[in-house]
Amino acid sequence: MTTPTSTSLPAQACVLWFTGLSGAGKSTTALAVQQALHAHRCANYLLDGDQLRQGLCRDLGFSAEAREENIRRIGEVAALMVDAGLITLVAAISPFQQMREQVRKRFAPGKFVEIFIDAPLAVCEARDPKGLYRRARAGEIRDFTGIDSRYEAPLAPELHIKTNQLAPQQAVEQIIHYLHQQHYLVATVTHPPTTR
Repeated sequence: MTTPTSTSLPAQACVLWFTGLSGAGKSTTALAVQQALHAHRCANYLLDGDQLRQGLCRDLGFSAEAREENIRRIGEVAALMVDAGLITLVAAISPFQQMREQVRKRFAPGKFVEIFIDAPLAVCEARDPKGLYRRARAGEIRDFTGIDSRYEAPLAPELHIKTNQLAPQQAVEQIIHYLHQQHYLVATVTHPPTTR
């Protein structure tokens, strides 16, 4: 009899779109999910909105039109990666419902998984890892989401993760469980060759 030696997770390419206020835990959660996918040798790539603002989208401001173009570009890059067979994780505030729906339409049915990373504004302000809320309150940053620009919470996200109620590992487990449940991930067991 042979003994299972390793577990791999064949994956169905899709985009996991993490949306929420600054400080809600989008990047933290997406990175932890990425590490879980890496641990199972699952091909994936993480697109972080803050990093893309420094490169691909550095010419854009924060007006409604600029935010829409920012999300459109991220969506196009994500679509290319999904076409290449990757589970693509996107961590971006993407504050407006309409812009998220436009991105969803860019993907085939079932290929867009919206994950609402939710925390109350007061919690996000208390965390404020980059000091952005403090600067926005001081008037140093204009059109800051949650302060003087609205955030429209998803109406029917595939997943709703409340980071003020869940430990990071619990959030990851909930997302990975969903991916299994919806057959984006399928567990298989690899056996060594039989020796005689």
